[in-house]
This record gives sequence, structure tokens and C-alpha cells, in this order.
Amino acid sequence: MTTEQPAAPALPQLPVTFRPTRTRVILLTIGAAMFATITAVAVMLERLSTGERISFVFTAALLSSVLVLLSRPKVVADATGVTVVNLTTTRRLEWAQILRVNLRPGDPWVFLDLSDGTSLPALGIQPGVARQQAIADARALRALAEARGTGSHAA
Repeated sequence: MTTEQPAAPALPQLPVTFRPTRTRVILLTIGAAMFATITAVAVMLERLSTGERISFVFTAALLSSVLVLLSRPKVVADATGVTVVNLTTTRRLEWAQILRVNLRPGDPWVFLDLSDGTSLPALGIQPGVARQQAIADARALRALAEARGTGSHAA
């Protein structure tokens, strides 16, 4: 009697970029619509001075740039390692530095357990809007880490 092991997920072709595409589309669409709406209001209100109109457009640009910043996260895997781009930081990791890729139920995004004893959030894989895609991306990144580094499987 033999027990069959579940098939390991196929390794994606490198380089590969993981990002929350649906969330990114939603954020960028809302940002563009908000910018256009606030700018149109500034242009259409006849009682506004030039300075007030400029402040409307500046405010619209500021609000839109926050949404662009929120749409920035991604995880890029290539032959030599992984680049984790979060909201305001970018960190390059060699494959050997990644011990485990975790996405547990209830986690807002993937966490990478690193060889230095720390954990790095990877916001580029998040189950918010597209849960099944995030799970597939986390499994693919886990398989890459196991195949290319010293990583181990995490529950």
C-alpha cells in the first residue's frame, strides 16, 4: 500500500511578478475618477479664484497619489532571488534567505520567514479581493523558495 503525495505546484517561468491585480485596478480607477471629478468641479465652479482652483487640483493629486501608493506592492521573483516592494520600502532577498512562505487563514498578506530570524510582510500577495489568486501565488512562491533556496514547507 502506497500513499500518494499531492503533486507539487508547477514552478512558474522566471522572472514572475506577483501583485494584487484586482485591488490595483480598483485603486487606480478610483484614483483617476476622483482626480477627474475634483478637477472638473474646480473648473466648473465660477466663484473660485485661481488659487482656490489650484488648491482643488492639488488636493485631487494628493488623494490620487495616496491610492497610487497603495497600489504599489508587488513581489518579483527571478533566478537569483526575490524583490519585495511594499508601500514605501523595497527589499531584495536571495533565495537562501527565505526559509518559509506563509499565508495562513486570516493573514492580510504573505509573510516571508527569513534566515536572520525576522519575518517580512510581502504585500504583493494579499487575499483581500482575489483570495484564490493569492493562494495560488503564495503556493507558487513557496514552491520557488523550496526549489531554489533552503526553504521548507509551511502549513
